[in-house]
Amino acid sequence: MEIDVALVPSEKRESHPEDPVNIPFGTIFTDHMFTMEYSKGSWHDPKIRPYHPLALDPAALVLHYGQGIFEGMKAYRRGDHVYLFRPEKNVERLNASARRLVMPEVDEQFVLHAIKKLVSIERDWIPQERGTSLYIRPTMIATEARLGVKPASQFLFYIILSPVGPYFKNGFKPVKVYVSDKYIRAVRGGVGSAKTIGNYAASLLGTQEANELGYSQVLWLDAIEYKYIEECGTMNVFVKFKDELATTPLDGAILPGITRDSVIHLARDLGIPVTERKISIDEVIEGIQDGSVEEIFGTGTAAIVAPIGELYYKGKAYTVANGTVGDLAARLYDTLTGLQAGEVPDKYGWVVEVE
Repeated sequence: MEIDVALVPSEKRESHPEDPVNIPFGTIFTDHMFTMEYSKGSWHDPKIRPYHPLALDPAALVLHYGQGIFEGMKAYRRGDHVYLFRPEKNVERLNASARRLVMPEVDEQFVLHAIKKLVSIERDWIPQERGTSLYIRPTMIATEARLGVKPASQFLFYIILSPVGPYFKNGFKPVKVYVSDKYIRAVRGGVGSAKTIGNYAASLLGTQEANELGYSQVLWLDAIEYKYIEECGTMNVFVKFKDELATTPLDGAILPGITRDSVIHLARDLGIPVTERKISIDEVIEGIQDGSVEEIFGTGTAAIVAPIGELYYKGKAYTVANGTVGDLAARLYDTLTGLQAGEVPDKYGWVVEVE
């Protein structure tokens, strides 16, 4: 398929943010977006057009039964160079989510081409200050107008772009996390491993209650025993014990994070044993108290690596590593952000330059 491109005249384009470091996440969008439609068994009409509202029938299946998925990735700019980080893994995960939600898969190479073309058109929107980036949000929704619980036969796929400031606006510092023993985000056998819209709606109440207590994230426990840690709302979680770096296994209840996978590769290359296993919250709390837990950190597209300096569980706060940034978290953060910005040699072939 050829992408039909019609651009906003240069004199009518939006002004770029004057202070990109302090942009609230997801509040400003670039001039253009990509769309294509699915009907009669195939994708068609790929277009790049001015950013615009969507026209949906009130009976569109996504509005009633939640048949919608998305991805989150970033573009980074340094001088004249624009980089994507492992974008093929995001498109692979998009298709995995589509299969779980009974939605049509996309041609991965074509979608990568569409992402690169759109980012190239909007390259002047990409801020260059350290920690800033252009957030990329590919999305697929069911547009068929019909009530009744069934897989849709019509879909819209679109990509929008948003310049974003640094996750750590006041420096690379630990975050405080609330461990929920009341609410559950996902369960094995459900859709926790898919990046689908309902997963995030399920997290809102627990996150709101955590925020009211002064915590920025919720760490969810498993839905069966309320015993094993799973992931935070926007991050996978790693626990650095004295003799291993442990993280929750991909058992169908958590998102297979691309940053998570990257951290596993990097840590093993540093000679650190990495174990994907069940980690009970009791083991974590005991390890914090006896010193066998050296660090806890989250990983994800937004923060890259986020040190966790405090856990709140069952009415008590536990300080991790004296509330400081751990050596491993700092090293992983520096390496990943360096790779993404083209400042660290990429021996993995993870970085893709946009022409």
